[in-house]
Amino acid sequence: MWSTEDMPDQSGKTVIVTGANSGIGFESVKALYAKGAYVILACRDLVKARAAMDRIYKRPSPGKLEAALLDLSSLSSVKTFADVLLKRGTPLNMLINNAGIMNPPLTFTAEGFESQFGINFLGHFALSAHLYPLLQKAEGSRIVTVSSLAYTYGTIDFGNLRSEISYDAFREYCQSKLADLLFTVELKRRIFSKGDQVLSVAAHPGVTKTDLSRFMSAEEISGFSMEVSQGVLPILFAAVSPEISNGGFYGPDADGGLRGYPGSAPILDNALDPIVAAKLWNVAQTATGLDFLP
Repeated sequence: MWSTEDMPDQSGKTVIVTGANSGIGFESVKALYAKGAYVILACRDLVKARAAMDRIYKRPSPGKLEAALLDLSSLSSVKTFADVLLKRGTPLNMLINNAGIMNPPLTFTAEGFESQFGINFLGHFALSAHLYPLLQKAEGSRIVTVSSLAYTYGTIDFGNLRSEISYDAFREYCQSKLADLLFTVELKRRIFSKGDQVLSVAAHPGVTKTDLSRFMSAEEISGFSMEVSQGVLPILFAAVSPEISNGGFYGPDADGGLRGYPGSAPILDNALDPIVAAKLWNVAQTATGLDFLP
């Protein structure tokens, strides 16, 4: 049973965690900081990010923290955030694409995409593309993208990515999490074909109590049983374990992936379709204006 006790020392490593002020993101930062990492909390609310830092700093560690503004619903915000880091030039060991929203009322990103698709997938695609040169500079670097078992219900509706036709909150959430997993697998393929050493991995937290469920009713979340400190383990495993496979997917190992300790999770055919993956990649490049691993 893998836990934070099994995490190797992270001293000297630089990590970015999106959505780091609460839930899975906050617990990820806390664990990485405790192991000595320099962790950048990339959040859309700097006040909340700094408050999260203050809570974490109460426990002494050789690690260091930094709060930075990142609004994944705005591609200009993603670029501004990345430009600061690119100017510094510090090698990046880990990018944890964690931030996300689930089942909100119909809203749109600054570029006019349905918000779940735009934030959960497009924003992280752009962030990964911008920061890729820094990941190339660090030996054994990883891009960890947080998906969900909801991907199993997803399809990519290329004609409705801006909710031009209709909107169903949960359907769009499933689509965004499928997009994250398609991205992980396709990213691994493109990195491999380029001959780079960056790893692309996905993980999911099973059924965990977080703010992600704030748009759901009490009845809908009544089965959410794992605490965040447990649900974060597959994400940390994907981020630091030497046992992971490039392009792999990790989640809880019990109750069909809903609960438990980190283990391999299945990737179904809908996330392995190379034609859909290539089309999605092209859509993302066009939407972001970024020629990422063509």
